[in-house]
Amino acid sequence: MTRLDFINKASEKLKLIRIENQFTQDKMADILGISKKTLVQIEKGRSTLSWAGSVTLCTIFRNSEILEMTFGGDPQDIILSLAFTDYERKEKTMGGKVWWINIKWTDEFRIQQNIVSEHYRILDGQDRRICSSFDYGFIKTRLQELSDDCGV
Repeated sequence: MTRLDFINKASEKLKLIRIENQFTQDKMADILGISKKTLVQIEKGRSTLSWAGSVTLCTIFRNSEILEMTFGGDPQDIILSLAFTDYERKEKTMGGKVWWINIKWTDEFRIQQNIVSEHYRILDGQDRRICSSFDYGFIKTRLQELSDDCGV
């Protein structure tokens, strides 16, 4: 997934998210910091949100079922993977029970891939996210580094 793919998906779901939250076009435009005219153009498929607008939408409405279904879970991980080449932060996850498949594992770590966005992440034995990226080569290299550091 690229930033453009992310922007297009977020833009396509804007109207559904607005309806899901029972907002008028005026209210939704105000929340997102765009004009009503721009919102209408996006909802009609004649325009798209910007990167910042897409991130804003996904941040403010991070609990949206529509966004969860569109991006395969919380879109924050995708946003961070698109914003940073080698994003790392130990953050507790649910272990990938719904949107993830295990690709490779060692005694201490495992690589998972999101079935919707197709981005990768490394989890430790306590299901904490070590890093995530769309670059599988980076993820494989990072897994090897982590395994070497642990003596695995």
